[in-house]
Amino acid sequence: MTENKQDEIKVVVFDLNGTFYNKSSKEEFFKFIGKKKPHKLAYYFQMVYYKALLKMNQIRMTEFKENFFNYLDNISPEQVEKYAREFWKEEYPKEFNKEIKARLDRYRQEGVQVICATGALEVYVKPLFELYPIDAVFGTQTRYNGETYIVEGKACKDEEKIKRLDKHFKGKPFRIVEAYSDSKENILDEADRAWLVKDDGMLVPYTKS
Repeated sequence: MTENKQDEIKVVVFDLNGTFYNKSSKEEFFKFIGKKKPHKLAYYFQMVYYKALLKMNQIRMTEFKENFFNYLDNISPEQVEKYAREFWKEEYPKEFNKEIKARLDRYRQEGVQVICATGALEVYVKPLFELYPIDAVFGTQTRYNGETYIVEGKACKDEEKIKRLDKHFKGKPFRIVEAYSDSKENILDEADRAWLVKDDGMLVPYTKS
């Protein structure tokens, strides 16, 4: 970002899981895929294992993402996107934070750019924003090798979100006027105003460190 206030692009940035979306998309999408392909439910115990490794700091977030989403193995990106469209139509808008949506709607009307920055995989997140169009979506990028999904670069978490914003605006000055997340992260410290979303969906002001 830049300190120059002239011609700055105003941006509001929000996280997805536990923030705009009340639940965890990686968990809920897994359940959805399990209904479509019951044999995929066998991946549940593998997922628990990798979540435990992540909590013990035994693996990096990028490695966790690759292994957690093994339940998408042998499902093409086109098919994942098709499932995702069906999934999000079931979830949106009833499972989304109404207060955040109202604020985002207002920002859109005022010409402020609205951007989602999430650690979730873009392959299943982007179809959500066909239902609720915004200016940009940054998620964890993957490539499909014909069998499994490989994370490209780093998972879209913490400082990686800032890097994605910088890359998106290609050197143009921008200012994050507001940011939303369910946990402390770099993007909240970079925003003029920031909010933490609690488990009950309530928004509380974030105190910068």
